[in-house]
Order: sequence, then C-alpha cells, then structure tokens
Amino acid sequence: MAKNLVIVESPAKAKTIQKYLGADFQVLSSYGHIRDLCDKGMAIDIENNFQPEYCVSKDKTSLVKELKAAAKKVDKVWLASDEDREGEAIAWHLYESLGLKDGNTERIVFNEITKTAILRAVENPRKINKELVDAQQARRVLDRLVGYELSPVLWKSIQRGLSAGRVQSVAVRLIVEKEREIEGHEVTSSYKVSGIFSDGKISFKADVSTNFKTQEEAKVFLNGCVGATYEVESVEMRPGKRSPAAPFTTSTLQQEASRKLGFSVSQTMTLAQRLYEAGHITYMRTDSFNLSNDAIAGIAAHVEQSYGSEYHQARKFATKNKGAQEAHEAIRPTNFAKSMAGGDDRQKKLYDLIYKRTIASQMADAKLENTTIKLFNQGHPDAQRFTARGQVIKFDGFIRVYQEGTDDESTDELDGQLPAVKEGNTLTSKEITATERFTKHTPRYTEASLVKKLEELGIGRPSTYAPTISTIQKRNYVIKDSLEGNKREYHVLSATAEGVSARIDTETYGADKNKLFPTDIGRVVTDFLLEHYGLIMDYQFTAKAEANFDTVAAGKIGWQDSIKDFYGEFHPLIENAPENARASRVLGEEPGTGEPVYVKLARYGFVFQFGDGDEETKPRFKKLPQGVGFYDATLEMALRKEVLPRIVGDYKELEVKANVGRYGPYVMWNKKFYSLTDDAPETVSLEKAIAVIEEKEAGAANNTIAEFTEEPLIQVLKGRYGPYIKSEGKNFKIPKDTDPETLDRAACEELIKAGPTKRRAKRK
Repeated sequence: MAKNLVIVESPAKAKTIQKYLGADFQVLSSYGHIRDLCDKGMAIDIENNFQPEYCVSKDKTSLVKELKAAAKKVDKVWLASDEDREGEAIAWHLYESLGLKDGNTERIVFNEITKTAILRAVENPRKINKELVDAQQARRVLDRLVGYELSPVLWKSIQRGLSAGRVQSVAVRLIVEKEREIEGHEVTSSYKVSGIFSDGKISFKADVSTNFKTQEEAKVFLNGCVGATYEVESVEMRPGKRSPAAPFTTSTLQQEASRKLGFSVSQTMTLAQRLYEAGHITYMRTDSFNLSNDAIAGIAAHVEQSYGSEYHQARKFATKNKGAQEAHEAIRPTNFAKSMAGGDDRQKKLYDLIYKRTIASQMADAKLENTTIKLFNQGHPDAQRFTARGQVIKFDGFIRVYQEGTDDESTDELDGQLPAVKEGNTLTSKEITATERFTKHTPRYTEASLVKKLEELGIGRPSTYAPTISTIQKRNYVIKDSLEGNKREYHVLSATAEGVSARIDTETYGADKNKLFPTDIGRVVTDFLLEHYGLIMDYQFTAKAEANFDTVAAGKIGWQDSIKDFYGEFHPLIENAPENARASRVLGEEPGTGEPVYVKLARYGFVFQFGDGDEETKPRFKKLPQGVGFYDATLEMALRKEVLPRIVGDYKELEVKANVGRYGPYVMWNKKFYSLTDDAPETVSLEKAIAVIEEKEAGAANNTIAEFTEEPLIQVLKGRYGPYIKSEGKNFKIPKDTDPETLDRAACEELIKAGPTKRRAKRK
C-alpha cells in the first residue's frame, strides 16, 4: 500500500505525475475546487469582519469522502495544486475540508510537469502560503459582495436574471464605449497620390506623404505630372535592427494565438492546459517574462547547434506589470529538443507557437538596412515630393524562426525592392494615381485585444481573463460576431503621358470578423450602472482593488482590511440609490393626452410605455417592432398604428409582408428581408414590393456560381472569404484545392456530409 497521497487538480495531471513518483505514492485528483462560498444567502458575515461561510460543493461531497478515506490510510499527504493564488486556495480548502494536520501534510509546487521538476518539488516541500490564500479569499469575497448587492438592483430597475460584477461590468463598458466611438465616427475622404517610377531597369512605388483634401486639388497636382521627369533629390541609407519579443505570458499567448491561429481566449487556455498537464509546457497562467537559467542554457545549446553561434544572444526580459502575482516563469516548452508536441492538431499548432516564440527570444537581433529615396518633379520643383521606402535584411537573426503578429488592420502593401540610384539621377514615371481614401473608425475589440486592454488598465489577472470574457458572452451582454460590409464607390484619377483621366471603382467597407459587439441589454445595463453606480464602473477604482489583492499577497495588509476599504466606498452607493431608478428612455409625448412615451426593458423584452400611471390608471404598454432595439426605438414607431406586419400580397405563390425593423422598413418574402428606401410599410404596393425583391435577387444572382434546385436546394455561392456551399440554412466550406466551378450536386453532397459547417453568428 502507498505511504504517500498526492492530491492534484486534474485527472490528466494525476496520470502524468503518477508515472514519475512510483509505487510509494498514490496520486488522486480534486477535480478543481471542492469548496466555495455557500449558495444560500450572501455567505459573508459583514458584521463579523466579513467572515466567509464555505460549503463543499454538492457534486464534490462523495469525492471529499473518498479523499478523506485515502488520507487516513497514508503516512503523509502532499497538496500539489497549481502554484498561483487560486491553486494555493484550493490546497487550503483541501486542508480544511479533509481535516488534515500540519504534522503529516506538505505543500509542493512546480511550474512544469517533468520528472525532474516533480522530484525536486518533493525534496523541497513547504507549508501553505496563507498570504496567497488570503489574496484569493479577498477576491472571492469582494466579487460576492458586489454581485449579491448590485444584481438585485438590476432585477428591480431593469429585468430579472441580470447580473453585475466588479470586473465583468467594466469589461462590458469598454466594449460599449468602443461601439459608440465607432457609431460617432464621421467618415471623411481625401486623395492619396502614388506613382510608379523606373530607372530603366527596376520599377518601384513612391508616395506623396500628404493627402489632398479635395479631388480638385489632386487633379491640379496630377496635371503638373503629365509628361514630367523626376530627379532624385536624396538617397538616405540607415542601418537598423529589430529585436525579438519576450516569451509568452498568459495575455500575450492569448493575443498571438488569436492573431495567428484564430483561437478564442478560452480555447487557447484549454489547449494550453492540455499541453501543461501532458508535461509539454510550463504553467500557463503567468504574467512573468522570466526564463530559468536551465531554460536559457537549453535554448542556447539548441540555437547554436541548429543555426550557429552568431544567431544566439542571451536575454533577460523585465516583467512590466508591477503587481505580477506569479513568481514563476514565462510560458515555455519543457524540452527544447522536442520541436513538436500535442495530442491533436490544435495543440500542436499552439505548441509550435510557444516553441518558436521562446527560441526566438534568445536569438540575435535582425540587422536591416533602411533606404529612403526622395524625388521631385523637375518641371514643378516646388510641388510635394514623392518618397519611396525599402528595407533590406542584412542578417535575419531571430526572424529566421519567428515574427510577432500585429493588430494593425491596414491593408497597405509592404515596400518593395528599390533601385541603386544616386542623387541627381533622372527617372521617368509610368503612371501616377490619386485614389480617394476614406477615414476608418478605430477597430473593435477581439477577445484577445480586450484582454490586452484590461491588462493595460490593471484590471484582472492571468487566471481571470478567460472566465471574464466567457461570462459577458454567456450573460448576453456581448456577442462575438462578423459583419459582411457594404459596397461604396470611390474615385481614381490617373496621370499618364496622354493626360489625366478619371474612373469610379467600388470597394467593400465596414467588414469585420470575429469582433465583440455590445447587445442592447449590455448597453442598457452599462448606462444604468454608469448613471447610478459610477464608482463600480470606474477603471481606476477597479484597478485599485487588484492592487490591494497584490498587497495582501505580499503580506503587507490583512485581507479583511482590504475588503473594508472597498466596501466602505461601495456599500453607500447601494444604500443611497434612488428608490425608483429605472432604465428607460423618454421618446416624447403622446399627441392628445400629453403623456410621456418611454421605451424600457420589461420582463419579456423591450416595450413602449405610455404614461406613468397612478393609483387608478395603469400605464399602457406596447411591444417594439420585431428587430428594433432599445436605442433604435423612436416616437414615430411608438405611435404607429397596429397594422404591422402587413400582408401586401403574393409573389410566386409566396406571401409578401411589410414591416419595420431595427434598420428601418422592409418587405419579407421567402424568409428573406428586403429594405424599403422610398416607401412606408403601411402603404407600399405589391408592384413596388416585387420590384424591390427582384432588384435584390438579381444582385444575389451575380454571387451564385451554381444552383441545384431539387429538394433540398443546394447553392454554390461567392462569399467575402471565398466560395462556399449553402443548403438548408447552413454554410459548408469548400476545400482550397477544389475548383467551385467544377462541383456538381453529388460532389456538393459529399462535402456537406464531410462538414464541418462554416457558421457565422447572427447579429443580435
């Protein structure tokens, strides 16, 4: 019988560790937390210095009995949960719930699941770090206090079932404010001038650095370019360098996996957890850039053997976050001789990212040569200059292994090869164009860029990012969605030897993929909390609470004292809240009665409310039109007679309906929506409705590659992200090596069976 019991958090980890410890050790799993604040009531005795009441989770009762029985049969119990605050709290709850004693209980921690790390941990046990436990207690108690006291206010003032949270509500606020910034963006246009120049051997592109505000200004400039020759005013060559990025922390791994692999934050953490439990990478919840001396030595040997000593450069990266709670390493491979690892393709891709990023962090700078050429028009020497920029890599260094991704959504092309010209050389221009360009709004948040913003504000910690983002989506405050974009025209002027010509082209704008959008519920809750509970929504106030947890973890302040400071500012907001605060918008007055007309959120959705009512008379209510949200509702919609949706008639034996929705009036036919621009839905004729439908269908036909009309209907269509198959309301990917023009019905059915579907979340 084993003399030692080791308790870890997950079965996968238990299985890996059991291999290293041998027959004298039995390794069991707690399956995460076994105890938490009780579900009944607040479970916090505020009068008794915020004393928490903990209960074993109902689904863990039998597990706790098994662990207790196993603990009684051994000489020593080893608590081996993760080494961050949450892991320390799990160890403490196990100690308390299992009735363990100091004399035969040890706490061990390790930052990687390898034989060396496990045996070293067993040789160097310690006791439970109560300061780390208290920091986690402070977070849990504070979050319960905020949620328990603030959520009922939302139930009373807005709608039952809503919730508020210290971090989640601030995260939603960021997304709401970003969307409003985008909605308030005013689009302006200007003309960007570029030219193609040649020295007789190499053609290259050069731009005018300042855009022209109007088409007329651009045209005047281009007229001066017709038949012109250009002289090289200056050639500047400067040496440059690029340095590698630091090894991954939790947040930078989430950001890079999103950019390069398209993984969500929760997906990244799940895959990293699997790699960690299998012993392939170090612990994946960390905000430290640090690498151990052993790791640095291992990388050095690998780089010098694989690429040569000139590619190696030892580096130490300083952790930017002053409140970094983890003292262990950055996320790195445990074995640098293993370039591939993982149980499935997604794990392998993530491991490859971690492996290359870590290796590159200890490699030499890339050495570059930056060249800038300035040209002027010999016929108009006072006109604006053309500038061409190029970059030559003299020594690739770390770039040979890895380059960091970027959130920059610009589609500008990279600078190309430049000719070896000298000052005074004469060049000719093949064509010079002035292209109308429109200002872009600030980009929406992705899950990963939201994590980056929260980290910059000092809100949340490595263990909280993924749960926070999952929570705000589950609560329907935020949705992850994609926009197809719209078409618009833009003007292009071209100057050649024959003169200046003009044309109109079209482009797609406003397309977005996998971005975070606030729902109407998210906006309403955010506005209500900002109006009445601004303190809880304040970024600095929320960050201050995180800093207090760090102070508790350092043993500089008691956890109850940190709660007392926060609660002393927060609780008066609840006590002094206005009695009849409601989330509503006043739309105007009802003609005839003079009563106010509101839009508000009722139990089953948004409604119009007519009048305030009194003891004798109740206010009247009316549902919003389908698809209309809280912020889209107007007085005109509220006063509209109850004739919508209206049946206009039949077209091709299918009913045509007219209605008004979030984006204005429309007709619906064959389960499709067609916007009305010139007609009201109450009065639009069947002939006009059919004309609108046919015009839209003709446009859709241009996007149809093939259509197989037998039941079920199968279509091969053109999409923004490439061709795809559509059948029974679902979209299916077409492999890149398959020509969509050659697909017949049988081939489409095979691809549909093979799946998976290509889904696009609907905008709510």
